[in-house]
Amino acid sequence: MAVEIKEKNQVTTLPLMEDFYTIQGEGFYQGSAAYFIRLGGCDVGCVWCDVKESWDVNAHPSVSVDTMMERAKASGTEIVVVTGGEPAMHDLTALTQALNANGMRTHIETSGVYPLTGQWDWVCFSPKKFKEPHPSVFGQADELKVIVYNKSDFAWAAEFAAVVRPDCQLYLQPEWSKEKEMLPLIIDYVKANPQWQVSLQVHKYMNIP
Repeated sequence: MAVEIKEKNQVTTLPLMEDFYTIQGEGFYQGSAAYFIRLGGCDVGCVWCDVKESWDVNAHPSVSVDTMMERAKASGTEIVVVTGGEPAMHDLTALTQALNANGMRTHIETSGVYPLTGQWDWVCFSPKKFKEPHPSVFGQADELKVIVYNKSDFAWAAEFAAVVRPDCQLYLQPEWSKEKEMLPLIIDYVKANPQWQVSLQVHKYMNIP
């Protein structure tokens, strides 16, 4: 589902932590080649976040959207994943327009705490308990990916499954440090609730970014 949200004053530079060409390791597009643009800035504060260095928006250089687009285009990719941090805290209209205009699909990975800006071909909504998501994101999600850190997360995941679109893909993913403990519980839950699927961070098994 393509989602388009337009803003009057477009931002043409964004804080860039890193960008790289790799394999998408999670969710619906797992195993696909994708160019990742990781933006700086996040105020969600997940205690188990594995990229806490992304949180400080001022710690990352401001880079033009045209530069990011050109790097992504040079990779030969079809898919560009904008992630963070929390990328939706920025106005992403100009970035998505530049990527789409050059034939690339725009994917976003977001906790949903801010309304989306820009035009998106795929929205991965991954809500976190540390900050409440914005209701406007629920109907825009193509993929709901819930990180399972403890047993109570299953009931919490079901609450969001009830408010996303009927065709939204549902994934449960163990938090990496608790995978051995949580994965058997996830498997049992998916067997009992087959509308859900298991998502694993396969890029970590393959030792790639």
